[in-house]
Amino acid sequence: MFTRDKPVIFAYHGYPTLIHRLTYRRTNHQNFHVHGYNEEGTTTTPFDMAVLNEIDRFHLAVDAVNRVSRLGSRAEHFGQIIREKLAGHTHYINLHGEDVPEIRNWYWGAAE
Repeated sequence: MFTRDKPVIFAYHGYPTLIHRLTYRRTNHQNFHVHGYNEEGTTTTPFDMAVLNEIDRFHLAVDAVNRVSRLGSRAEHFGQIIREKLAGHTHYINLHGEDVPEIRNWYWGAAE
């Protein structure tokens, strides 16, 4: 199901240790990278809870890009853009008590 030499990134809405235990004896287990619930967060917005546990779309994208070695400094630049985006997200939540509109109003649309 997975390649022998490529990274696999899981976004698991449970404890990451479960996935690590399930994959421990598999070939390539060292390349399984699991994002999951780490008991981070408090009373906050739904998306912020995902951010605090690093299972949001932004943390997952940075993890994926950082694992593509040929991207080099472009991966670093991308990471900086995402860190700034997340800082803006945190600032907005602290001011307004809700997720930013681009997250709050997002929905699955028809493919174009």
